[in-house]
Amino acid sequence: MMARTVLQQADIDRALTRISHEILESNRGPDGLVILGIPTRGVLLARRIADTIQRIEPSATDVAVGALDVTMYRDDLSRTRTRTPAPTHVPGSIDGKTVVLVDDVLYSGRTIRAALDALNDHGRPKSVRLAVLVDRGHRELPIRADFVGKNLPSSADERINVHLVETDGDEFVSIETARSDATGAGTAGIEAGA
Repeated sequence: MMARTVLQQADIDRALTRISHEILESNRGPDGLVILGIPTRGVLLARRIADTIQRIEPSATDVAVGALDVTMYRDDLSRTRTRTPAPTHVPGSIDGKTVVLVDDVLYSGRTIRAALDALNDHGRPKSVRLAVLVDRGHRELPIRADFVGKNLPSSADERINVHLVETDGDEFVSIETARSDATGAGTAGIEAGA
């Protein structure tokens, strides 16, 4: 596999700052916001967005931030490797609130569909928005992000890798391309993001 870096740490920081401003503008301030990250990296990005919102809006000292595990709501559990569910933490009631779901990569849309199903078990928000660091295209469901850090058109045999310092020790986004073998046939790509 050959990889090329498409976002550095400074690019990621700028994207999250822009997303935070867009969330505040869309919501007309921080009131009634609940930010829920989808494990694993979505939770880290959700915390960063909440921290950035609190820096932008000093009155937003208690932006609710949590985690929404979608493992048991996925429609591909029988076809993929077994995943250990991560803890879900929804801070208080989401009834009547604006919930912003946060994920690292938006791909087929199936993870977000599962997140919407999981969210139904926790209440009825006023509205649900989606923020992603990377939108790579290839949607299989009619789902789109409201807030996007970077659109990275990619082919189905490429993989988008998001590295965050909290989990990986470094910070960047790369596209990994399947390398052709000696016969000219490409190796199978790995899906990243959903």
